[in-house]
Amino acid sequence: MTSYGYFLSSEEFPPGELIKQAQMAEQAGFDALAISDHYHPWNDEQGQSAFVWSTIGAISQVTSLPITSFVTCPTVRTHPAVVAQAAATSGVITGGKFRFGVGTGEALNEHILGDRWPPAPVRMEMLEEAIDIIRRLFTGKQISHHGKYYTVENARLYTVPQEPVPIHISGLGRKAASLAGRIGDGFITIGPNRTLIEEFRKSGGADKPVIGGVKVCWAHDREEAVGTVHRLWPTEQLPGELLQVLPTPKHFEQASQLVTPQMIDHNVTCGNDVDEHLNTVRAFAEADFDEVYIAQIGPEQREFFDAYGQRILPQLRSGEHYAR
Repeated sequence: MTSYGYFLSSEEFPPGELIKQAQMAEQAGFDALAISDHYHPWNDEQGQSAFVWSTIGAISQVTSLPITSFVTCPTVRTHPAVVAQAAATSGVITGGKFRFGVGTGEALNEHILGDRWPPAPVRMEMLEEAIDIIRRLFTGKQISHHGKYYTVENARLYTVPQEPVPIHISGLGRKAASLAGRIGDGFITIGPNRTLIEEFRKSGGADKPVIGGVKVCWAHDREEAVGTVHRLWPTEQLPGELLQVLPTPKHFEQASQLVTPQMIDHNVTCGNDVDEHLNTVRAFAEADFDEVYIAQIGPEQREFFDAYGQRILPQLRSGEHYAR
């Protein structure tokens, strides 16, 4: 059966608001939380980007829901040995309810120290080496590592959870899905893409969870909701590799001039049509996703949680009849 979580956007909301949303999500009946890990927002209109590990610690003290980073890049901006410590501590402070979502990242967040932004095949190699380091550190044993991309000397994590934090690998292409199946504990992707899931399953992910995410804008006025999405998240409609290679929020704002309100209206679930929201989320269950995280765009968070808690989630759960 598919579980339904809430996605917390570090780019759009300050930490205090994210903490409140996490509490509202639990009260509304969501099963879990996911949270983005960014250094920059996608554009200045979003206007936030707090240090995610502090926020995770705070959230862990006010809810009992599992939390997944969605996702962290452990390769360029932050050395994998340092990220391993953050993830292990999150595992401890959540009582073993933290899952570590990782990916190859975006130049938007990772180029800030002046490091060269490598091409996709190199980023994939770096991620695989980083995951190996992180897993070894999760054992609590002292390790040294002299690899192609990273060096670790005499490192040991003294604060680790009883069980190693699961590492879920994100991706939008077949190579990433294959890597997730081969070395990941789960696969994170955006959109109910059966082809990617099949690649993940046949590459070693047969018994591992598939996790998806989708953004919606619940509002009583559909046109107003479309405008909210167009203002805050036009980047969701940008094609190809732009999301991975553009370096600053200003560049995303320039590229987003190509995104029209009509594109938002066609591609993003906006307004208060219950059936439309149900169909959007059910598409993930029909594609055999194990977990799906829904993000509400814009300020009408209370209205979203009321609607989903009272009208959407109960129907999603009562209507689970898909062959899995």
